Amino acid sequence: MQHSYLYLTGFLILLSDAFQLQGARILGIPVIITEQYPKGLGSTVQEIDLTGVKLVLPKTKFSMVLPEVEAALAEIPGVRSVVLFGVETHVCIQQTALELVGRGIEVHIVADATSSRSMMDRMFALERLARTGIIVTTSEAVLLQLVADKDHPKFKEIQNLIKASAPESGLLSKV
Repeated sequence: MQHSYLYLTGFLILLSDAFQLQGARILGIPVIITEQYPKGLGSTVQEIDLTGVKLVLPKTKFSMVLPEVEAALAEIPGVRSVVLFGVETHVCIQQTALELVGRGIEVHIVADATSSRSMMDRMFALERLARTGIIVTTSEAVLLQLVADKDHPKFKEIQNLIKASAPESGLLSKV
């Protein structure tokens, strides 16, 4: 399963990633996707609908902060924060988050839409990131934070998206 997003445990992450991308489309939030060495690891899985994505970029650097990503971010007025989700939490997500924070950008990581090859790597990465001031959140929480009020014009669409409960992420037993 290949994907890393700005904004391996299989089905749960696939659902959460699709959930986040649907929410971004509904809210008109630009999405930038990087793929870690797609020549060797493969491209983003077909089950993830990339409709409306601003940029899909191959990379070999673990952080997704590349010149093309920086240029795309510069085109979006007023970017003060980003939401990250995808794989691998302890490598690509962590290095991207730390680099963005170092540049003064607020980072939110969607814990139930990230993964690592091992739960230990995932948990230690999320813990380290939280200690550095990065906001570790959930798929539902980040979408509701973005609409902020039931009177938001897109609230009903977001509400319909989140009505189905998320499957077990494996994180709760580790907290």
